Amino acid sequence: MTYQGVIEVTELAELVDQRDRNAGQLVILDCRYNLADKQAGEQAYLSEHIPGAHYASLHQDLSGACERYGGRHPLPSAHPFSEFARSVGVSEETQVVVYDDQRFAFAARAWWLFRHFGHAQVAVLNGGLQAWKKAGLPTTADRTSAPAAGSFTASANAAELVHYDDLYPHLQTPPWQLVDAREPKRFLGNEEPIDPVAGHIPGAVNKPWQDITDDQGMIKPIATLREHWQTIPADDDIVCYCGSGVTACVNLLSLHLIGRKAQLYPGSWSDWCAHILHPRTEPA
Repeated sequence: MTYQGVIEVTELAELVDQRDRNAGQLVILDCRYNLADKQAGEQAYLSEHIPGAHYASLHQDLSGACERYGGRHPLPSAHPFSEFARSVGVSEETQVVVYDDQRFAFAARAWWLFRHFGHAQVAVLNGGLQAWKKAGLPTTADRTSAPAAGSFTASANAAELVHYDDLYPHLQTPPWQLVDAREPKRFLGNEEPIDPVAGHIPGAVNKPWQDITDDQGMIKPIATLREHWQTIPADDDIVCYCGSGVTACVNLLSLHLIGRKAQLYPGSWSDWCAHILHPRTEPA
């Protein structure tokens, strides 16, 4: 069986038990991260992680280099993502499982990236590390040894992306519904702890990424997710964004689970702010 959305801890435990008999068929990635401390996620991994998991850093492995435009966490290009995926043993047939401890905040970014680059066999661990431990399953502090290199070659799907130059000319009559994944106080401009400008992109509606899971970090039932998104007509195109294109992927995951397609504005609000503060004068 292959998993392409959410996987339960019991299902992952079974795959782990079978791993020795199916070398190269499973790669687990620990995606824990702290936006205020870039090293905290890896330190947490070194203290405790699911046996056999490799660490995937948001800023090193799941993002590209920052420039004036493009946001705080630009998407990596295909070549470095291929190199990362191969380094942890991903080949075309590999089942990838990603997890974190923050209600999919960072694991969903890894999930979306693998799909974006052409690897559909990827799933987020429901409930993350907390659910794994709550089930009485083992953890380890031993760093996972480097596996045999995988053969995966990334190929980006550009149709899944919408950029500033696509959005700005259509602000008056947008052909899509923009969805902002940030918490309401940031969406409303009442508080902005990260970016230099407060507020949101004109025309956007607010669907906070935390609403996709319950307080335990478990994905809400499919019926609840359908109800959550029913305020946007089924035939409307959706473009998701957040602060820097990371937590918007939680919304993209939920939309995938209910069978709705959506695109990502990868630069998100941080890229929009850059264009506000530094208007581009040269042609795009």
